[in-house]
Amino acid sequence: MPKTVILPPGTTTPIAPFSPGTLADGVVYVSGTLAFDKDNNIAHPGDAAGQTRHILETIKSVIETAGGTLADVTMNHIFITDWSHYGAVNTVYAEYFPGDKPARYCVQVGLVKPEAVVEIATVAHIGGR
Repeated sequence: MPKTVILPPGTTTPIAPFSPGTLADGVVYVSGTLAFDKDNNIAHPGDAAGQTRHILETIKSVIETAGGTLADVTMNHIFITDWSHYGAVNTVYAEYFPGDKPARYCVQVGLVKPEAVVEIATVAHIGGR
């Protein structure tokens, strides 16, 4: 099955060998997303709410570039560095998914950048494209 790499306008070069997203058979797979600014520094260091908002905006951009919307999201994989961030993540998350909620899980982990406290990876089904 052919796949298409999804690169939203203004995408910076990733810090590792991956694409921000791929589209295959109407499914968008969004890579684990950190709150990177245009210079690949972590935006909102230590701020779970600020990072969650930044990440979800980035994910939204990937999905929209592929032709979908956040309403097409079926699964989110959420990684946090400390359970003390869970409430802030949920507050912002609820703003982006106000209606029917996608499936998800959340685990506590170490992340690739010490200033990062949240990472989210996403799957969205946007139809037979």
